Amino acid sequence: MRSDPGFGIYIHWPFCAAKCPYCDFNSHVRTAVDHDDWREALLTDIRTQAETTEKQTITSIFFGGGTPSLMEPATVGALIDEVSRLWQVANDLEVTLEANPTSVEADRFRAFRTAGVNRISMGIQSLNDSDLKALGRMHSAAEAMAAFDVARENFDRISFDLIYARQNQTLAEWEKELTRALDMAVDHLSLYQLTIEAGTRFGDLYDRGKLRGLPSEGLGADLYDLTQAICADHGMEAYEVSNHAREGSECRHNLTYWRYGPYLGVGPGAHGRLLQGQERFETVSFSNPEKWLETVAAHGSGLKSSDRLSETDAGHEYALMCLRLTEGLELSRYELISGHRLDQVRIDDLISQELLRQNEDRIYTTAKGRPVLNGVLGALLT
Repeated sequence: MRSDPGFGIYIHWPFCAAKCPYCDFNSHVRTAVDHDDWREALLTDIRTQAETTEKQTITSIFFGGGTPSLMEPATVGALIDEVSRLWQVANDLEVTLEANPTSVEADRFRAFRTAGVNRISMGIQSLNDSDLKALGRMHSAAEAMAAFDVARENFDRISFDLIYARQNQTLAEWEKELTRALDMAVDHLSLYQLTIEAGTRFGDLYDRGKLRGLPSEGLGADLYDLTQAICADHGMEAYEVSNHAREGSECRHNLTYWRYGPYLGVGPGAHGRLLQGQERFETVSFSNPEKWLETVAAHGSGLKSSDRLSETDAGHEYALMCLRLTEGLELSRYELISGHRLDQVRIDDLISQELLRQNEDRIYTTAKGRPVLNGVLGALLT
């Protein structure tokens, strides 16, 4: 696993076949998509933004969404080729594409592999049919398993997502489901507790008191602890709050985020973090697909804004990201980014509460501190 943050490119495909009731991502349902127009717009956005970025070596490309497996493989290949033309790319470049089981076909996966994709991240979410229905998913558990087998035939590196702390879920049910997932010869899992976000269908139901069966705070904590224990027993320790991998199978692109490295954001709603000298910039693209297309046509890029981050804000972002990782935060790098040192008295107080530990220049969240990371950050940074 790399120790440096790397430099990644995130490409957002905003379209889905249906909107899941828990999802607050920038995803949209459209009856028709002009793939030629979208390919040219994404290529134009990459070229324009490349002119303002330092020519670092690209270590990862991530196609997210939305449902990127609905993209034409030719579009994916053209974008990968353009990145390789505009920048130097690492010999072990990681190229991830998110896929839903409903958009998986063997021929299509072979085409993505030929286009240059070498890692697949699958949005399976559950191995239980009734829960898949409650989550608004369009696939069955059997289809998810079949899709995983197709992916395994075509790619060496595969991850999939599961959501737990679902409605009416018990510890015994989750233990059985997670163990089944780990027995599928998987090398990376993203395991997220169900969260109710404002602006989603679940959020609306929750506000009206109609989303029943959600776990209590205590059961949610027990489900989290059980998740850590089962994954550790299977050699899949958490390297980040919600992500587990066998050694060497960590997602390099997401590590760029969590290590607070630079990355370019391309496509509707995509965010970026770029370095210009010692200054850090936050880029934000228009989120509405049609507005983004219009802006690219008029200006060559879909960016809505590009703003310099203050040292304080950058320091806070670095702490927020790095303390999610088991490898922790480097105090000297925090000082370099923020312009000041973290208060050792506050660090010592959190250590006394067994929420942090320290080893020379690094601090780490403990098993007790990681589930309450927001509270740890509040105590550390305010």
